[in-house]
Amino acid sequence: MPEPFDLVIQAPRVIIPGQGETSRSIGIRNGAIAAIEPLEARLDAPQSWQLEHDVVLMPGLVDSHVHVNEPGHTEWEGFETATRAASAGGITTLLDMPLNSLPVTVDVGALETKRLAAAGQCHVDVGFLGGVVPDNLKEIVPLHDAGVFGFKCFLADSGLREFPQVDTAMMEEALGILGGIDSPLLIHAENDLAFGRLPVVHSRKYADYLRSRPRGYENLAIAQIIEAARRTGARAHVCHLSSSDALPMIQSARRDGVLLTVESCPHYLTLCAEEIADGATYFKCGPPIREAANREKLWGGLRAKLIELVVSDHSPSTPELKNIGEGDFGAAWGGIASLQLTLPVVWTAARARGFTLAHVAEWMSRGPARLVGLSTKGAIALGRDADFCILAPEESFVVDPGKLEHRNPGTPYDGRTLMGVVRETVLAGNRVDRESARGRLLARGRV
Repeated sequence: MPEPFDLVIQAPRVIIPGQGETSRSIGIRNGAIAAIEPLEARLDAPQSWQLEHDVVLMPGLVDSHVHVNEPGHTEWEGFETATRAASAGGITTLLDMPLNSLPVTVDVGALETKRLAAAGQCHVDVGFLGGVVPDNLKEIVPLHDAGVFGFKCFLADSGLREFPQVDTAMMEEALGILGGIDSPLLIHAENDLAFGRLPVVHSRKYADYLRSRPRGYENLAIAQIIEAARRTGARAHVCHLSSSDALPMIQSARRDGVLLTVESCPHYLTLCAEEIADGATYFKCGPPIREAANREKLWGGLRAKLIELVVSDHSPSTPELKNIGEGDFGAAWGGIASLQLTLPVVWTAARARGFTLAHVAEWMSRGPARLVGLSTKGAIALGRDADFCILAPEESFVVDPGKLEHRNPGTPYDGRTLMGVVRETVLAGNRVDRESARGRLLARGRV
C-alpha cells in the first residue's frame, strides 16, 4: 500500500511549468511536492484542502532583490517586518542584498552577523547575497564557500560609503573569479565615472531628477557589462533595468552566447514619469522611473524574453529620509517600498497587456530561483518545496498603506486599485500565519 501524504491540495486551477493553468491534485510529503495527479485522483492524506474555482495555486514567489537593512538600519526595515510583508504578498523565499545594513555583507564575518540578526525572525525562507567592493576581491571565494547565492556590485555611487562602487576593470576581475565558481554577479548598471559622478539636483520637480540620471549612464554600463561577460565567460546579471534603449544590445549579446540575464521591477513596468507629482518622493529610485513609452517597450522586452525576471528591489526608509515634508528629490533617499504589493502590481499590469499568470510565475518564481541556483524553489513540480501562493486573480483591492506589513509603509502605490488578492501563503506545506516565524535561513546547497 502506498505511503500516505501529509497533505493533499485539490486545485481546480494551478500553474504547472509547460502546461500553464490546469487542474491537479498535489500530494505533499515532508514539506516537498511528492505527487502531481489529475484532480479526480484519490490521494490518501490525513489533511486535505479543496480550493475553490476563484483562486489559483501558484508557486511561491522568489524575490532575489530585497534590501532588508538589518542589522544597522532596522528602523528602515528588518527581517521580522520584511518577511511578514513578503508572506502577505505570496513571496515564500527572498534573497537579502548585501548593502543598506551595517555591516555590509562583504566578508564572512559580516555574513555571520547578518545570519545571527535574522535567526528566529523570518516568516519565509531567506538567503543572502555577498557584496563586491574595491578592497574585497579576496573575500569572494570564502563568501561563496560560506553559502551566499551570488554577488552584487555597483558601477555608480550606492549612496552608502560602506559599499563603494567598483570601476569596470574591477567588475571584470570579479567576473573572472566568479566564472571559476559558477556564481552570478548582479550589477547596478549605471556608470557615472565616464561622465563625472551623477549630479545631485535639489528640486521638487521630478523632471529635474529624471534629467540628472539619463539613459546614457545605464546604456553605457550595460554595454560594458556585456563585453566583460563576453571576455570572462562568467554569468552577469543586470539589475533593475529601466532603459528600454538597452534591449537591442541585450538581444545581440544573447545571440552571441553571452551569459547575460536581466531583471526589471514593478515600478518600471507600471509607473511613468509623466504622472509623478512635484514633491512625490516616494517615487524616487535609481535608476529613475522613466516615460510611459519607455515602460511599454520594457513590456516588449518581457514578451521577447529579453527580460526574464521581475523582482521588487524593495528598498524602504523612514519618512524623514524620503524627505516627505519638503519633497526635495535631491535630498530624498532613493528606493521603492513594494514587497507586499509586488504580485498584484505586476498582475494588474500584465493582465491588461494579455499576459497570463503562467507568465507571472515564470518571471517572479522560476526565473529568480534559477538565477541564484535555488533548485527546490520556483515551480510546482515533483521534488520541489511545497511553497505556494493562493491567489484570487479576479478580486481587486485599494492599496491602504496602513494595512501593509512593511516597517515603513509609505509607497507610491497608495490609493491604487490593484487586481489579485493573496488569500494564503504556504511554506513547506504549512500555512503562513504571519505570527509564527517558521522561515529557514538558506545557504547555497544547504539549510
